[in-house]
Amino acid sequence: MENKSFKYERQREEMVRNQIEARGIKDPGVLAAFRKVPRHLFVSEALRDQAYGDYPLPIGEQQTISQPYIVAEMTQALELNQDDRVLEIGTGSGYQAAILAQIVYRVYTIERIRSLHIQARNLFDKLHYHNIVTRYADGTKGWRNESPFNAVIVTAGAPAVPEALVNQLVTGGRLVVPVGNQHTQELIKIDRSKNNYQQTNLGGCRFVKLVGEHGWKEA
Repeated sequence: MENKSFKYERQREEMVRNQIEARGIKDPGVLAAFRKVPRHLFVSEALRDQAYGDYPLPIGEQQTISQPYIVAEMTQALELNQDDRVLEIGTGSGYQAAILAQIVYRVYTIERIRSLHIQARNLFDKLHYHNIVTRYADGTKGWRNESPFNAVIVTAGAPAVPEALVNQLVTGGRLVVPVGNQHTQELIKIDRSKNNYQQTNLGGCRFVKLVGEHGWKEA
C-alpha cells in the first residue's frame, strides 16, 4: 500500500503539471510554492483524497478552498518579489496565504468568520509559517496600520473594485480582485501608478461573495 505522504506528494506533482503548468502558469516561484504546500492539510479529513482535484472544495461556513489553477493564476498575476509585503482579503482555509508565504517576505491576511480565522491561524502555527500575520476583521477596509502593501489579493467576489484597497497599495503596487454579481465575476488586475491606475481583465471566474463595508452587505 502506498505511503500516504508519498501519495499526496505524487498527487501534488500531478496537480502542478496537469492543472497549473499545462494551463500556462510559468512563474518559477509560483510553481515551487505549489509543489511545497500540502494542500490536503487545508481541507477536512473527509475530503483529503479530493484535495488535489481540479475543482474547489467546501471548508464550512458556506466558504470554499479555490480550484488550484485559479489560486495559481491570481498569484502569478500579482508579479511577486521575495521582499514584497502582501495583503490577502479572505483567509478562508489559509491555502492562498500559505502559497504566498513561500514567495514573499510577509503576508497579512484578514478573515471575517471567526471559526475560519482560528482554524487557519492554528494551521499556520503547526506548519511553522511564521511570516503570516492574521487578523479577524472586515477585510474590505484593508489593514491601514500595516499599509502600504506591494500587492493585495481578494479571494471573494466584490460588486466593484474596493477603493479602500487600491489606496493601500504602494506606487507600482498590484491588486487582483474578482468583480461582478453574486454568481459570476471577472478577475480584475489593478496596477497602481503615481496618479492613477490601469485595469486589466483576466477573464471569468466564480467566487463566494465579498461581504463587508466595501463589498456586499450582510444578508
